[in-house]
Amino acid sequence: MRKALLTLVLLFVFLLTYSQSLTPRQLYPGLFEAVQLTDIFPDNKIFVDATPKRDPKLIMADYEVQKSKPGFDLKQFVNDNFFIPGTHNDVFKSDVTAGIRKHIDTLWEVLYRKHDTVSKYSSLLPLPHDFIVPGGRFRETYYWDSYFTMLGLQESHKTQIIENMIDNFAYMIDKYGFIPNGTRTYYLTRSQPPFFSLMLNILAKDKGKKVLVKYQPELLKEYAFWMEGSEKLKIGQAHRMVVRMPGGEILNRYWDDSDQPREESYKKDVDAAKTTKQKPGDFYRNIRAAAESGWDFSTRWFDTSGNLASIQTTSIIPVDLNCLLYHLELSIAQSYQLAGDGSHYRVYLAKAQQRKKAIQKYSWSESTGWFMDYNWQQNKITPHHTLAGVFPLEFKIADERQANIVAKALRIKFFKSGGLVTTFNRSGQQWDSPNAWAPLQYMAIDGLRNYGQNDLARSFAEAWIRTNIRVFDATGKLMEKYNVLDTGSKAGGGEYPLQDGFGWTNGVLLNLLNHYQVDQL
Repeated sequence: MRKALLTLVLLFVFLLTYSQSLTPRQLYPGLFEAVQLTDIFPDNKIFVDATPKRDPKLIMADYEVQKSKPGFDLKQFVNDNFFIPGTHNDVFKSDVTAGIRKHIDTLWEVLYRKHDTVSKYSSLLPLPHDFIVPGGRFRETYYWDSYFTMLGLQESHKTQIIENMIDNFAYMIDKYGFIPNGTRTYYLTRSQPPFFSLMLNILAKDKGKKVLVKYQPELLKEYAFWMEGSEKLKIGQAHRMVVRMPGGEILNRYWDDSDQPREESYKKDVDAAKTTKQKPGDFYRNIRAAAESGWDFSTRWFDTSGNLASIQTTSIIPVDLNCLLYHLELSIAQSYQLAGDGSHYRVYLAKAQQRKKAIQKYSWSESTGWFMDYNWQQNKITPHHTLAGVFPLEFKIADERQANIVAKALRIKFFKSGGLVTTFNRSGQQWDSPNAWAPLQYMAIDGLRNYGQNDLARSFAEAWIRTNIRVFDATGKLMEKYNVLDTGSKAGGGEYPLQDGFGWTNGVLLNLLNHYQVDQL
């Protein structure tokens, strides 16, 4: 009797957990496609973030009965059965006269979310601690956004919030084996740029380096996720996130375990697939892998045509991703060193040193004077210069000569009146010219400081601060991205309207304001 009861309890827990990880497309077959392929909402993300007012099974039963009846109104049905999400913008009004620092301080509260308010049937993933969201349409935690948000939280002395967010990421690593792109069920097939080890560096400034020992199990699990299958690869083979290079080295790429249209951009993906010569599954995988990179989208992932139809993300070894994994390997090595385990320290230090050599070998281009991405299927660097090439400076992988060459290229080629442009291509994609993004400004500025290029770093920082302040003074908002060529115009491109809030913009701006002791320029 007791065994049977235990079995029932375990079955109930399994079913509850399973239902909580189902995506909207899985929960609402037919209804999902009907909603996403029409223009009921201006943004596909609205429906997948909507919260059902009752059990999805009951909603689907009613839908099957009603959908064929004369006069059926799909939008009314959705509004009757779901709570439609809004944004913080609906209620928050900024006060420009109070100044930008006060604005950021207020936004920490506006973007703060309680962890214990997740509906049983929501696409939100439950978390054990409160957290900060980016803002606008982004109503959940995002992985790499959070690192740059934490830079500002630290300036605001909000150590507890930082630790809460890190504990949430550790929880997800333990639960899912990795950190998802964002805390939604429809993101459970991919991660994002692995900044977890850098987050620990932020926390270590307040809590000491022993945090690396505390979170060592999660560092190892994240590393195992990114390196899964690497030991079995032969030269020229790839598996999920790993590729064995021509010289036998293992490097990483972006990947998504699904080959279906993204649920949060379903119609755009279905429509875009009609323009490509790729098999639909290959195209969707490349689209999703670019989403994992955070650079969705950029000509960085395209061939020389510059068209989305040519996207080839899974063929590319990204320089920034491999720099981040180099840092992860060093962090694991340091965690063992702090724990007094010399043998494992040497193992992971050797892994990091091997990756550093591989990044130099495959990404540094003497002819272009830049750290480039590498197409492992074509065995050559990709044709696009991007701001991802500053990552080897941030992680001290570049030698002094290379750093000087990169610094010169930043000053002459990338630096515009409003900041550092992301690429040189005007494609209409949001991660291309004329747009600029806070995280890449920070990585470039901080990377330059590593090599004593302090005056150049300051000039870039001041230009970025001016851009942020000018837009804030005009609009009362801090934006997700900025136009740094025509500074009188808004940033554009991409799959959705310009977002304000904005977590990583706030974090980087406050960090730079404090580091350079600037208030107005």
